[in-house]
Amino acid sequence: MTEAPVAAIDCGTNSIRLLVTAGGQDLVRQMRIVRLGQGVDRTGRLDPQAIERTRVALAGYRELIDGHGAEKVRMVATSASRDASNAADFQRMVLGTLGQPAEVISGREEAELSFLGAVAGLPGGTDYVVVDIGGGSTEFVRGTGDRVSAAVSTNIGCVRMTERHVHSDPPTPSQLAALDADVENAVRQGLEVGVKSARLVGLAGSVTTVAALALSLADYDSERIHHSVLTAEEVARVTEQLSIMDHAARAALNVIHPGRVDVIIAGARILHTIMKLSGQPDVIVSEHDILDGIAASLSPHLPGTSQNHSLDEHGEHG
Repeated sequence: MTEAPVAAIDCGTNSIRLLVTAGGQDLVRQMRIVRLGQGVDRTGRLDPQAIERTRVALAGYRELIDGHGAEKVRMVATSASRDASNAADFQRMVLGTLGQPAEVISGREEAELSFLGAVAGLPGGTDYVVVDIGGGSTEFVRGTGDRVSAAVSTNIGCVRMTERHVHSDPPTPSQLAALDADVENAVRQGLEVGVKSARLVGLAGSVTTVAALALSLADYDSERIHHSVLTAEEVARVTEQLSIMDHAARAALNVIHPGRVDVIIAGARILHTIMKLSGQPDVIVSEHDILDGIAASLSPHLPGTSQNHSLDEHGEHG
């Protein structure tokens, strides 16, 4: 019997992404930068315009989900919607657009789903530390196979750190020093999962963008980036180059998504700090992450995934 399509949606601080998959084959994989978490670190609230940007993207995703006949849908919302005082406004929008609520998961759940997606396709029997650098938070998770042994979620991310510390273009040395100090405190906490004897795996747009730059790609190429290995020296070099570029210079680099141009310096510096403090010589770059973990959680072959995430013909959850 042919496996029915399932749909996974990851709504983070910076982007909202969709994966429709069936039998291990991607049918749709899309990302849109909506910056849902814009200003949340400062105001504690989701901006109505950010919610509207997310609604427009989600409406387009709903059309794709329906068009491919996905029988199960799971939408996970992470850092921005965890932190916002008006999260109910966001949930009303999601329910009205998608027909079911978003699951606002904990940092631990976010880490476990990221790990599940990241290690798929990597050699088994190896200890991995997966680092997922998001817009509002960064997750550190250690495990072997599909078993997670430790996870820490920290409140550093490329959007949060940019809004908090970067106030000129390019940032001044004092701004970068303040950013680095903030990041170092959180990274030390995250590395308490233990990195000795483990391989480091890096996820999400900041990491894959640094990889594209280190590989000197003229255009973004997922196949070349996925499972590439970056040395600590390459990460340091790219980070230093980005940190002295102004917005126009960064925007001229085709491999940087337009919605990431203003936050890539902070993202790269988070990765560089992780490499420096962990002492790891290199990092495996993965294009597979929490989105793939969400899709995997819908598989009937995985334990603990019997929760119903289906849409009926009227779009209601059930």
